[in-house]
Amino acid sequence: MATLLPPMPFNPSAFHPAAVELMPGDVALGLAGDQLKTLLGSCVSVILTDPRRTVAAMCHIVHVGRPNASNACNTAYGEVAMDEMFVRLLAVGLPPTRCQAYVFGGGNMFPQMYNATHVGGNNVEWVLDFLHDHGIAVVGHCLGGNGYRKVSWTVGLGEPLAETVFFGIGCT
Repeated sequence: MATLLPPMPFNPSAFHPAAVELMPGDVALGLAGDQLKTLLGSCVSVILTDPRRTVAAMCHIVHVGRPNASNACNTAYGEVAMDEMFVRLLAVGLPPTRCQAYVFGGGNMFPQMYNATHVGGNNVEWVLDFLHDHGIAVVGHCLGGNGYRKVSWTVGLGEPLAETVFFGIGCT
């Protein structure tokens, strides 16, 4: 089962920037200056942030959709991960519908076996549909292809960085 990273307390006077590396199924909340990062193959990572880029939630989704009853709290599943991100954002006073999204991952890790439909593509489709259904605009992405991605972002005015580490695909 995925590890839930504890929400960071929202006390700006006691705040010290942190670095959080998300593993599959992790969810984290960061404030300006915090670094969030993960490594993706067919999995998908979503960053939700306010337009001023002062707070962000990030997840690493392994399985899309709704889990079975035995995994109802497992944030490796898309629906549970997104719900947990929403809870964390609301806890610091940010309604998720006021967020903008960055989406990364969804690579085809076995291109010699799958040309059209593959796990990564299904993951991307589910995440984009979920965000659309909740009225959350995707303002940046690096999706698909046949490679792994290192995703990192220091919460703030800059853009998240997606570096391809295998197969040499580009991002848009």
